[in-house]
Formats: sequence, structure tokens, C-alpha cells
Amino acid sequence: MNRRAFLKTVPAFAMLAVKASSSAQGAEAASPSAGDLQPIKLPKPETDGGKSVLAALQERRTNRRIAEKKLPPQVLSNLLWAAFGVNRKVGRGGRPGRTAASASDSQEIDLYVALPEGVYLYEAVPHRLVPVLAGDHRQLVRRRRRRTSGAMAPVLLVYVADIAKYRKARFQEPGLKDPEIQKSYYNVATGLIAGNVYLFAASQGLAAWFHNCNKAGLAAKLKLRTEQRVLYAQTVGYPA
Repeated sequence: MNRRAFLKTVPAFAMLAVKASSSAQGAEAASPSAGDLQPIKLPKPETDGGKSVLAALQERRTNRRIAEKKLPPQVLSNLLWAAFGVNRKVGRGGRPGRTAASASDSQEIDLYVALPEGVYLYEAVPHRLVPVLAGDHRQLVRRRRRRTSGAMAPVLLVYVADIAKYRKARFQEPGLKDPEIQKSYYNVATGLIAGNVYLFAASQGLAAWFHNCNKAGLAAKLKLRTEQRVLYAQTVGYPA
């Protein structure tokens, strides 16, 4: 092969390498407990439509009576984007900006999504769901309450704080190293995300409920690290 022909093949080899690398990363991201579940590439989020912000504020409420009807992929995509998705490619610190604020832009909250087929981790930058645990664990999230309280709703969000992310924050202010202040930071961050979910639900005619969860049981099932904390859960679906 002469030099000119070789140079023509370089871009093709590079593309193949990138694709192979991406596939490998996706395979590594999936937990061994995920079984045969595959990552879910979510549809591109819709960033307009629904009721106005003021109308959504008027309609915002907790509704514990949630139907089992499954959310369409586009609605699930929009929900997760509204909760804690990427709304600008480059934020103030140089990393992608998110729809909810966090202390020093640490982005310390991870969203686990319990669906009928399994539990997934929401990755905001590629906007996809990575499988973590196969099987229906929605009853565990809802602490086995009665069906009318949303245990079998189509989507249950689990909020998990990752303390290790504070060490990677751009601005290392003292509070990021103080365990008590960390608690206030990740609780506020969770509240901001949950508020986004409530407003999205109100704008789309969905029901939402922010509540406690089986922290110990979920931490064990999800095989979380010691620096991860299960905080709360939020159930979302169509009103029953």
C-alpha cells in the first residue's frame, strides 16, 4: 500500500476505533447484576411544549394515586432531561451544564431509575439509561406499601448522593470537605431536582410524589460504594 492510499484509510480506521471504544465503554458501564438488559438510548429530549412555568406552578401538587400505564419513551426522555439533564454543552466550569444547580457544580446526585424490567442509572451527557440491576424492584423502592400508593407506577426515581464527586469540584471551598455541610448540599441538590420533576409532571398532566425509600435495602441491591448515599425516591406516572 502506497503512502497516499494508507492516508486515505486512516480516517476509516479511526472511526472504527472510536466505535469499538464506545461499545466497550457501554459494556463496562453495565453492572454484572443487569443480566441481559441493554443500555437504553433515550430519544432526543423535547425542550418546548407543555404548560407554561406559571401554569405548572399553579398545577404543582403531590398525587400518590398513580396508574401502572407505561410512559412512552419520549415522555421518559423528557422527564429525565427536565430532572437533571444537560441544558448547555459548556457550563461555567467548562463541563456540561445541568438543569439543576449543585454545590460548586459538583453534580453529586445520581439518578437511578426503577422500571418494570430493571433498575438503570441515568447518564446525562449521552442521555441514556445504563442497566444496573435486572428485575422488577419497584416494590423495594416503595417499601412494599399497598398498590394504590404508587408501588407499581411505571417510573420510580431513586436519588443517590456520591460524596466522592465533591473532591472533583472545580472550586474547592471548605464546606465540600465537612460531612455536616455536605449533607445540606446534597439534600438541597436533591430538592432542586425533585422540584424540576414536579414542575415537569404538572406541565404534562402527570402525577408525581416525592417520598422516602428503603435506603438500606436499595444500597445493598445496587451494590453502592461506601461514599454513596441513598437519599429519597420520587414516583412518576399517569394519574390513576
